[in-house]
Amino acid sequence: MNETAGERIAKRLARAGLASRRGAEAMILEGRVSVNGKIIDSPALNVIETDKIEVDGAPLAPPDPPRLWRYNKPTGLVTSAKDEKGRETVFDALPKDMPRVMSVGRLDLNSEGLLLLTNDGEIKRKLELPSTGWLRRYRVRVNGVPTEPMLAPLRKGISIEGERFQPMEITLDRQQGANAWLTIGIREGRNREIRRALGEIGLTVNRLIRLSYGPFRLDTLKPGEVEEVRARVMREQLGLEAPKPKEDAKKRKPAPRHGRSRPPLKGGKNLRK
Repeated sequence: MNETAGERIAKRLARAGLASRRGAEAMILEGRVSVNGKIIDSPALNVIETDKIEVDGAPLAPPDPPRLWRYNKPTGLVTSAKDEKGRETVFDALPKDMPRVMSVGRLDLNSEGLLLLTNDGEIKRKLELPSTGWLRRYRVRVNGVPTEPMLAPLRKGISIEGERFQPMEITLDRQQGANAWLTIGIREGRNREIRRALGEIGLTVNRLIRLSYGPFRLDTLKPGEVEEVRARVMREQLGLEAPKPKEDAKKRKPAPRHGRSRPPLKGGKNLRK
């Protein structure tokens, strides 16, 4: 154990895939982590490779190489490790041979589309940082008749109950009976941001599909399918090394189907930032 050399204990736990850095800090404060036989109560500690780290009495495994997956989340799944209401989670639906993973951000129960998954807490943190400014693009169906003057405040940025939302990129695609389709791009991803913003101007969202998260796209993934991001893309987009995919790693692995999942809309892969 070293006060200055090495790396922060929370970062080490995150690299091992146990939790995000913030989650690792919470584990430390709960007294679940020991270093060289001594329980620690502060994340303000650096460790080196020779330090013996245990979590809940079990030795910390060496960190796996960082990996990232694209997943097409169907509706009806909760994006959390456990749900207090006993509802099925994204992680319940993943293929059994998947390693332990964390979601990058969240999608609501009734939202669908691209959800990024990673085994590395540092990748999760890097992808979620507001400073990255990566555009998240959505296809959104609303009940109502939106007009350009109605959408103008969202393009400028609005405040709802004292919370300021950054300007949105919005395209009115078409009116279809009582509903309309919009394409929306946001850069922050606040809690239920799109639903709340559209509700503020009198439109009710009845379908929301995430098409992309920064450079990562839903493309032709079917609901429930998961596909690992290639090592080359990891290097180019994140500046991180990734393991070379095994022979079968390129194959898509569909998760069990749940409910009446619908395929993504055509044309999503041709959208550009």
